[in-house]
Amino acid sequence: MLRFSANLGLLWSELPLTNAIEAAAKAGFSAIELHYPYATPASEVKAALIRHNLELLSLNTNVVTGPGGHFGLGSIPGREQEFQTLVNEALAYAKEAGAGLVHIMAGYAEEPAHAPARLTFIKNLKWAAQRAQELNLKLLLEPLNSTDVPNYFHSRPQQAVEIIQAVGADNIRLMFDAYHVGMMEQDIIATLRESLPHIGHIQIASVPGRNEPDAGSFNYSELFAELEQLNYQGWIGCEYTPRTSVEAGLGWTKKLGVQL
Repeated sequence: MLRFSANLGLLWSELPLTNAIEAAAKAGFSAIELHYPYATPASEVKAALIRHNLELLSLNTNVVTGPGGHFGLGSIPGREQEFQTLVNEALAYAKEAGAGLVHIMAGYAEEPAHAPARLTFIKNLKWAAQRAQELNLKLLLEPLNSTDVPNYFHSRPQQAVEIIQAVGADNIRLMFDAYHVGMMEQDIIATLRESLPHIGHIQIASVPGRNEPDAGSFNYSELFAELEQLNYQGWIGCEYTPRTSVEAGLGWTKKLGVQL
């Protein structure tokens, strides 16, 4: 049976984080994932998770001020010390709050600088993977499509997998976001099959629009059927912007024949 998590970076984002955790539980989710929870102490998040019997899956490395800081520093030469600070912060927060995965934001890498960016990212990830291993945590890499995020270091799963293989650490996995794959005009099912050995988490949203997955150009029933056939045991993150309220939009589950 497929399992769905609520991404509180986009769902109930108008609420304080502990209230959003409560809302996710009331809606029927049994797991959540976060973007940037750092304004709320990890101890408060942990307490809310225990109170509402929810599992925390993942969070992102934090944003920083300055050019491109919202999308991370992993591939930016000269900012390695800042990168390490962000990773240490994320790992410590994840460990205290109970998350098992940390998404390493890669940062911008314009084409003329792509070679040094690649070397920087690999070096940074080797360091981060070792730190994560010490805490029994895993890292995620997520390609972001070039329409929404031009010049992000990687925009296709194949690029992230190449980096994962170059780093050679067992605790780095691919975040397969079907929305981003579709926005790159890749075949979502074929790319999923190709990427499966490296996938650590999956996310969904309509293509285009990034709303509930019951609309758009891609039929998510095909993805769910494929994942069932592949006996996928991981979580599927609902990382979409609700068309109205979250609760009103959850009818997509019935429409697509799945349960939270």
